[in-house]
Amino acid sequence: MNTTYFVHGFLGLPILGFLISLFLSSKKEGALSVLSYSTAFLQLLLVLVFSGSWLLHGAVPVQFKEISVYRSENYDFFIDFLVDKLTLTFAFLGASLTFLITIYSRYYLHRESGYKRFFNTILFFNIGYSIIIFSGNMETLFIGWEILGVSSFLLIAFYRERLLPVKNALKVFSVYRIGDIGIILAMWLLHHFWHENVTFLEMNRTVTLHEHLAQNSGVGLLIATLFYLSAAAKSAQLPFSSWLPRAMEGPTPSSAIFYGSMSVHIGAFLLLRTLHFWENQLYFKFGLVFAGLLTAVIATVISRVQSTVKSQIAYASVAQIGLIFIEIAFGWENIALLHILGNAFLRTYQLLISPSIVSYKIREQLYEVPAQENKSSRLKGFLNRYYVLSLKEWNLDNGLYSVLWKPLKKIGRGWKVLNFRYVFWLMALILGIGLLLRFNEAILAPVVRERLPFFFTFWGFLMAVKAFTERDSVRKSLTLIMFNHVSISLALSFNAHFDNAHHVWYLSGIVLAWAIGYFLLTRMRKTEWISLDNFYGHIYEYPKTGFVFLLVCLGLSGFPITPSFIGEDLIFSHIELDQFGLAFFTAFSLVINGLATMRIYARVFLGPHVKNYHQIAKRSS
Repeated sequence: MNTTYFVHGFLGLPILGFLISLFLSSKKEGALSVLSYSTAFLQLLLVLVFSGSWLLHGAVPVQFKEISVYRSENYDFFIDFLVDKLTLTFAFLGASLTFLITIYSRYYLHRESGYKRFFNTILFFNIGYSIIIFSGNMETLFIGWEILGVSSFLLIAFYRERLLPVKNALKVFSVYRIGDIGIILAMWLLHHFWHENVTFLEMNRTVTLHEHLAQNSGVGLLIATLFYLSAAAKSAQLPFSSWLPRAMEGPTPSSAIFYGSMSVHIGAFLLLRTLHFWENQLYFKFGLVFAGLLTAVIATVISRVQSTVKSQIAYASVAQIGLIFIEIAFGWENIALLHILGNAFLRTYQLLISPSIVSYKIREQLYEVPAQENKSSRLKGFLNRYYVLSLKEWNLDNGLYSVLWKPLKKIGRGWKVLNFRYVFWLMALILGIGLLLRFNEAILAPVVRERLPFFFTFWGFLMAVKAFTERDSVRKSLTLIMFNHVSISLALSFNAHFDNAHHVWYLSGIVLAWAIGYFLLTRMRKTEWISLDNFYGHIYEYPKTGFVFLLVCLGLSGFPITPSFIGEDLIFSHIELDQFGLAFFTAFSLVINGLATMRIYARVFLGPHVKNYHQIAKRSS
């Protein structure tokens, strides 16, 4: 079988299925479910047939460049695909589990009000997963990475009339965005490392790789650490482990397909895909072994004291993935792949039967209390403290909030004087000064010219923080996000080789999305009260507006539905290696923008409806 046809078929099936599912009626449950599991079954059939042919022909890795989306003198954004043992293993895993879970969901979600929405999102998730495992370079992988994050948010918030699923969806999405920082900065450093958009096969070529690492060992270690940051965030490793049980607020089938099997192992996939890049970096390998072992130990003891079966399974899976990370660190690739397959199928099975287990075990839980053993007072005190600490999940959730989000909220809430009316005037002043300096750059002192990009990027970062922490005006928050992108674009224009075409690529989608979003919010304000101080649930009465506004939020965050996604990667190609502060605040701004946009969508359209004539769901435990 031709490799190109196989990849096109495997990727094209979920895309075609997703597009068809959008036009099917929500009342046609049978058609929606048949479409979903037929898509997965055809994918499974394809991967089995191709794997047999591939093995018979020598099992040689195949990489091919699909299309060059944008090319300039020093930059090439191209879609690249790679087929090897790792790809086919994860393709088999994804296709087989998606097939089984979609059949299960056909009956489990029967007559559920969000039946169509569930299968839409599963097919959308399948698109992102397939793109990741077939990606041949970081840019292609990041497309699937973003799709995975958004579909995860939508599935956790599936019961959108309840407050806790929506809050947990935002919490999980915030951790995913932290992982995005690692991917973005790793792409930037790899561009300077190879002076081109490198593919995974080129990255793994031993001779070339050793030459680059010998010259830039510190940069190589930093890139490997960024890979771990992204992998740990996606696979719920320390210090991000607490998000996985929160993600179980979605339906049981989505918990199985996302957080028991496929999505939670993508971090391990990233480490395996980049294995040859960091396998000779001993400091990183020691750190990876230590982090995996610590995660395995802590997640195991936390799982033993959980009061819900889903949380027990979640932390048990986290512990096993910690061990998988250790196996990857030792270079045991085949063992790690077998471990991933075993863990994924086991956790999927456990999650699918978890509703039944509750009823089976309730009598044992109530009536079969084990006898207490006599222990010394010192040992008993230690065990009690250990038990309480595990009940609190080692304060991982509070620790992450205190270290990362609390300082940002403190910074953003200090700008109380900046109301909606003043935002435009302030931004006009900053842009006016920036453009004046840009067109008179020749008369500036070299020190001033070198610091201007950082100044405008940092100013944009503060605007993003203010948008993220805004509790009043929705339109102000949306406008600040747009102004943040404009500030970043202005800042990078002071760097070399930045022309007007790059502004167009970066800002075209951003400005269009803001204009549509501003129009929708202004129209809604004529009949509804909208703010960011609560969850208003307007999706009940404005489902079409809510869907369009979701697309607006994705466009503002640089999701791959607008040219701005390419523009984000393009602007990083103009940041020099010695401008790490500039790169960090640019990446952090883009991450916070994504959080701020999804926060706006969640608070305006999700949650219990503000009007008391709609049903209000009880708060979850």
